[in-house]
Amino acid sequence: MIRQDVIEAAGKIPEIIFPIFTNGTMIDETYEKLLDKCRNLIPVFSIEGHKSTTDDRRGVGVYEKVISSMKQMQSKNLLFGASITVTKENIIEVTSSEFTSQLAALGCKVVFYVEYVPVTVESTSLAPQEKEREYLARQLEQLRIHQENIVFISFPGDEKSSGGCLAAGRGFFHINSHGGAEPCPFSPYSDSNVRDTSLKEALQSTLFKKLQSEEVLMEEHAGGCVLFERREIVEAMLL
Repeated sequence: MIRQDVIEAAGKIPEIIFPIFTNGTMIDETYEKLLDKCRNLIPVFSIEGHKSTTDDRRGVGVYEKVISSMKQMQSKNLLFGASITVTKENIIEVTSSEFTSQLAALGCKVVFYVEYVPVTVESTSLAPQEKEREYLARQLEQLRIHQENIVFISFPGDEKSSGGCLAAGRGFFHINSHGGAEPCPFSPYSDSNVRDTSLKEALQSTLFKKLQSEEVLMEEHAGGCVLFERREIVEAMLL
């Protein structure tokens, strides 16, 4: 939300839906008017559970601001979603009927469950393992039955039905702040830049083609991201 110019530019392309992942702290009257005018811009608020869980990770007061932003969206009949980082510590809380019912009551229409990917050795204990993934899958099955007004998306859990990881242009790719086309945010490697080429050409990058043809994306993994676990292989492909 810091780059309002980018969001305004996206609003001028009504045939494409743009989810905007945000912590909700910058939603003000100006943004409300923009979101009301450009219904293809869909804010997705990051929330980690109830007040204490969210504030512990994102800062004191963030939870109340997120809830306030959701209520603002609801009062104007604006579509919005929620993005939840799933860890071993909050998985029961964020998949509970109580928590998801609260989101539904606030008007939330889509929930993204994103498994935590450790970026340091010290944080590996937070990453869901097979036991937690099985629990998440069971809970999602029930939530999809009983919370019919919300679309639930699990990442990377739902990738199994798509035959593997969707990164590296197989379903999506990431553009970093310098324009580099990367397989995904957790695999920050690039051999092409959208400042110098089109999106269609970026999808045909040598790195993306190697990742797809050598079937790295189809491999099993222990954590939330197959490319993060095999970063040495990805790095070698750039040589």
